[in-house]
Amino acid sequence: MLDTILNTARDHMKKAVEVTKQDLASIRSGRATPALVENLVISAYENTQHLRVMEMATITTMDSKTLVVVPYDPTTLVDLQQGIQEANTGLSPVIDGDLIRIVIPLLSEERRHEYIKLAKTKLEAGRIMIRQIRHEAMKHLKQIVDDKTVSEDEEKHGDKLIQELTDEMVAEIDVLEQKKEAELLQV
Repeated sequence: MLDTILNTARDHMKKAVEVTKQDLASIRSGRATPALVENLVISAYENTQHLRVMEMATITTMDSKTLVVVPYDPTTLVDLQQGIQEANTGLSPVIDGDLIRIVIPLLSEERRHEYIKLAKTKLEAGRIMIRQIRHEAMKHLKQIVDDKTVSEDEEKHGDKLIQELTDEMVAEIDVLEQKKEAELLQV
């Protein structure tokens, strides 16, 4: 029973770390990455559908400063361009034949610090998710102790294992924070 609680908590915590990674990927760092635009919602096909860029086109990096978006359906080229412009990402997509080029502008020092603050907010949200999962796991553990399914000694051992798992996952978030901050401060 304790193993089930631990495995469930581990799975949920790993998902929380993945969500945090995806959130961080959407923060511009001055370097081209498909994550900057892949989840933007685009109105296409005469406003009958809202699609994500990644569902409508392939997104690749040409170099460290340029993204290339190639739509699956060339008739959506203008819709993609408008959607990216209207998303307030600070990016300027330019149609170049059958594709869209997006040159990633350099970030000012002030903007870098704003993005670091935003990253810290997203990272703290990840830590909070992990602590909530820990709280739920501890609550389940307490419930099975109350039901006399496990002993109090096993509860103490379970509490220790859950806390170790929590510390391990928070450490992963801390590593993400260091990497993102270094990436944002790199000129």
